[in-house]
Amino acid sequence: MTIETSPKTESLTEVTPDWESPMPPTDLIFDDGEPLETNRHRIAMNVLIDSLSEYWSDRNDFFAGGNMFVYYSSKRVKNQDFRGPDFFVVLNVERHTGRKGWVVWEEGGRYPDVIIEITSPSTASVDIGTKKDIYEQVFQTTNYFVFDPFDPNSLQGWHLKNNKYQELQQNDQGWLWCEKLELWLGTWEGTIRDESATWLRFYDAQGNLVLDFGEQQQQRAEQQQQRAEQQQQRAEQQQQRAEQQQQRAERLAAKLKELGIDPDSV
Repeated sequence: MTIETSPKTESLTEVTPDWESPMPPTDLIFDDGEPLETNRHRIAMNVLIDSLSEYWSDRNDFFAGGNMFVYYSSKRVKNQDFRGPDFFVVLNVERHTGRKGWVVWEEGGRYPDVIIEITSPSTASVDIGTKKDIYEQVFQTTNYFVFDPFDPNSLQGWHLKNNKYQELQQNDQGWLWCEKLELWLGTWEGTIRDESATWLRFYDAQGNLVLDFGEQQQQRAEQQQQRAEQQQQRAEQQQQRAEQQQQRAERLAAKLKELGIDPDSV
């Protein structure tokens, strides 16, 4: 999503959050009617949401969203300059609560702890400019990342330290550590939703790919198939051993008969 700037755009000091106002606005809009730039951008956002939700399926203390309005100031409500992050996570909040957007004054003043913008050449200057300044100075979001799904080498990230963003350094694999989520962010080549590309994905501390629901289901199906094949193999081996034992018994019976011994009397 983008920030629409205009001559009336307020400075950061003028949009200091006022979520504690005794009369916050209630006529909020949660759909600006603007689709994501491309299908690949939409997939890139959804796979991050789906995979984190699956990875933390046993947790109820976080909210992961994307392409949603983040309301933090009644001044911003009035001029609608700010749209919202493509992907964000808020920790230590109730997970299963119906939300059309993220409204700071309805969430006890909680801001996103992690934000990822799925950027493009047309939005990059805003994503690493105006938006980055808002996330740093107003939201004070701990970890901020940008990635262009059409450029595998575009991953950048920052960590908030002493109220200032410090750029994160990539490891040998080109991944960036997200301290708040205790996960790596890195690229992965493959096909998702019938589109092949280099995707931004989560990896756990051991370097394992964090799978989304569909991938989890596929993995379980493959494991079940593997177990079925192993069981079939064991059954065939048992059948083979039984046949071998039968053949040995028949040879022994034939030998005894050659010696004039009734096999049934032995």
